[in-house]
Amino acid sequence: MSRPEPHIDVRPITEADVPDWIRAVNTGFLRTPYVSAEEIADRGSYIDLPRTLGAFDAGRCVATFRSFAQEITAVGGAPVPADAISNVTVTPTHRRRGLLTRMMDHDLAAAKDRGDVVATLIAAEYPIYGRYGFGPATWTTQWTVDVPRTGLDPRWAGPEDGGRIDIVDGADVRKTGPELFERVRRAQPGAVDRDERWWQVNTGALRLDRVPWTDPFFAVYRSAGGEVQGLASYTADDHWSEGKKQPLNTASVQWLIAVTPDAERALWRYLCSIDWVMTVKSNWRAPDDLLPFLLPDPRSAGVTSHADWLWVRILDVVRALEARTYEGQGALVIEVVDAGGLTGGRYRLEASAGGSSCTPTTAAAELSLDIADLGCLWLGDESAVRLAALGRVREERAGAALVADALLRTSRRPWCPDTF
Repeated sequence: MSRPEPHIDVRPITEADVPDWIRAVNTGFLRTPYVSAEEIADRGSYIDLPRTLGAFDAGRCVATFRSFAQEITAVGGAPVPADAISNVTVTPTHRRRGLLTRMMDHDLAAAKDRGDVVATLIAAEYPIYGRYGFGPATWTTQWTVDVPRTGLDPRWAGPEDGGRIDIVDGADVRKTGPELFERVRRAQPGAVDRDERWWQVNTGALRLDRVPWTDPFFAVYRSAGGEVQGLASYTADDHWSEGKKQPLNTASVQWLIAVTPDAERALWRYLCSIDWVMTVKSNWRAPDDLLPFLLPDPRSAGVTSHADWLWVRILDVVRALEARTYEGQGALVIEVVDAGGLTGGRYRLEASAGGSSCTPTTAAAELSLDIADLGCLWLGDESAVRLAALGRVREERAGAALVADALLRTSRRPWCPDTF
């Protein structure tokens, strides 16, 4: 059980606190606690001090928390304002004292007051965030492709659709990547926005001593009409069999984005045709990614990891449910339990392909659930029927979970391409 420590001050940090706050972040994530002048300058260039919290015991920072403005794509493509949470740590000497709860309560209340619809985070540990109303809303999968087993013709000479693939440099990616990604994220539920700093860091324009950097290769797909429709970033190792008789190199994809299936197919086909490359690692992809079934033998792409990824905390039930679109048609009265007191209540959702409404109601509830489980359902990935079987959703009317699935689930799974 946590024990309160009233003498520990939880507050937004000041500019003078930044070095000590960074040291506490590094300590919490088991990185060297050394803080360089470069890191202080870099952090100071992008953190929002009023939204960066620290817990201070006798003047020393012992817990950290940071949030920032974000947009997340709802089902149907609407951008939704989100409170993105990151850099959450509690120093091992100060665990179980309620420090995370104090920082989380402070941040979520502020986010609610600002008008953010949801809060988001990538959970380093699964058990922590459910008690604050977060639920895993997207999942992600990694594949490792055994190239010789794919059944692909190794003599492939380029896209068959009239498009082309070229190797470009980081400067080219910084010119074409942001616009391309905006097109991708507007069509991808669960995707979040990328700022200019993301492109600087991930193309090598901004290099930090604390982050090892290897210049990647960048491959761009252009359609037959010359339009940029896909980009991939990857590195390759230099590994040969004993005696240097056979190349056994691995191409590791850092990220791959595409706005058309043709572009996605061409980029994966290219990666599996590079001379000397025997293995392709996909990095984190959507669980229903096209990759395995783009190969003549899908079993050549083995799943190496599958995990929860983006967690969502609903801050405004009405705006969250009205922001997304619905493939089905119907109505459902839901009772939402929110121990945090931010957005609980009973709501009537009416939805169709033409639009939706969500309004508070006094009508009898048909489905009861915790706010964390509504977060799991919001982007369309989770099944209310499955949650009911797990005892996490309660049907007040028989068949209500089926109605929820008919309204909320989506034909393709949501995906967040990024971490933060």
